[in-house]
Amino acid sequence: MKNFSFKHFFPVLLFFISATAFSQTELKGKVADFLTFEPIESASVYIQNTTIGSISNADGNFILKVPRENSNDTLVISSIGYKSFKVVINEFENGSEIFLEEDVASLDEVVIVADPRPTDGNGIMLKAIEKLPSNLPQLAYLQKGFLRHKERNKKEYKWLIESAITKYDEGFASAAKEGLRLNVDETRKSYDLRDIDSLFTYSAYLKNMGSSAGNINRSSVKTSNLVEAIKWNDSRVNGLENLFNGKLNLIRNSNVTGALFGKNILEKQQFQLDTILVDNGRKIYKIKIEKGGDFVGLNTPSIYNEGFEPKGWIYIYYDNYAIKKVEYELVAASDVQKKRSKSLFDTQTIHKLILTYMEFEDKMYPSYVYYETPKLVNTGDRSSDRIKTEAEPGFDKGEQYYYTIQEILFTEIISDPEIIAAELAQNDWSADIFSAKLYNEDFWKNYNVLLESKEEEKLILDLSKRATLFKQ
Repeated sequence: MKNFSFKHFFPVLLFFISATAFSQTELKGKVADFLTFEPIESASVYIQNTTIGSISNADGNFILKVPRENSNDTLVISSIGYKSFKVVINEFENGSEIFLEEDVASLDEVVIVADPRPTDGNGIMLKAIEKLPSNLPQLAYLQKGFLRHKERNKKEYKWLIESAITKYDEGFASAAKEGLRLNVDETRKSYDLRDIDSLFTYSAYLKNMGSSAGNINRSSVKTSNLVEAIKWNDSRVNGLENLFNGKLNLIRNSNVTGALFGKNILEKQQFQLDTILVDNGRKIYKIKIEKGGDFVGLNTPSIYNEGFEPKGWIYIYYDNYAIKKVEYELVAASDVQKKRSKSLFDTQTIHKLILTYMEFEDKMYPSYVYYETPKLVNTGDRSSDRIKTEAEPGFDKGEQYYYTIQEILFTEIISDPEIIAAELAQNDWSADIFSAKLYNEDFWKNYNVLLESKEEEKLILDLSKRATLFKQ
């Protein structure tokens, strides 16, 4: 939605928004590579000069709800390394397939320009960090967005919840803990199959509470107690507040003590310039993230979360050094972390993060967040005798290890001080996605969400039929 400056009383504003929200049109399509015909995942699909947008899913498909007032505006479909597709919205052929052509700039341009620009990855990254105060919002704002939180093992989904959220940010200069707030506005699709698999979490929960776990079986644990244990485990590892207020909010929190992209950044990771691509007509550096001299740690309370090395990619605009996208992984590197990760999670990649930013009114705002991490939930033999356990009939390793994925799509930016003040006073500012809320069907009919892939649709349908935990 465009960022209007309303001056009316807030409840009247809410009524106006709800009354006009139904006047929308739904755009559908598929984005693919012009040469290979392969689908393009995470392509940006948005209305030019607004913050209304979405992204394509793993199949390249997208869906976007557009207010009728924007029917004469321009729809833009873009992806880094491709030429953008643009069309007036009321001329868009619904359901069509959009093919994007590759678009790559010359790396030689880096060394022939006359101005004293950095020419290597480390120098470009340091320049981008230096420019953050001018490229990120300095004034308070709100963002509205869609959250999909899913948990699965290697075979099936175990839990899914979708929420509409509001994020308040006082601006880049403010400290994360004091300057960021999150609120869950609406929820839907709360399914849970973790009740038979979460006894390990329950044991850890009892230990944290100072109690002895002893021998535990599912029949001896009350469902309400198990839910509390699951909530405790979620909040310390995968809670929204942890993601936004912690070190993994790499760009926003680069100014806090111990930030991964903050002071002494080059001690924790190195940056190698790979090439120059094009994003919506603008040159953009593609830079590889590699390990530095020190291990990376997150210093998570009550969890050993140290001994990693980073890898990934970062994309930085050539003209103003604004960070467009970060693809960042933390991989077990120390001997202790390698052993722990293999035993508990059966993987060495413990944190996988994607952050994508949109430019709006000359500032960069987060538009898409993807966070994936394995999760400590399952029972099972984790001792040195586990090989014997795995040899038993019926043992399925694919069911033993879990991971959680959180995806957030931001679709609205609000900077009007009166609206911000009203929401600050009105919202509970609770990031608890477990909080009980009545299903608001009318709200979800008119809300932009992330489109599920065909595989996800099938798994979610199966999950909804079998969920039991919160029905007890």
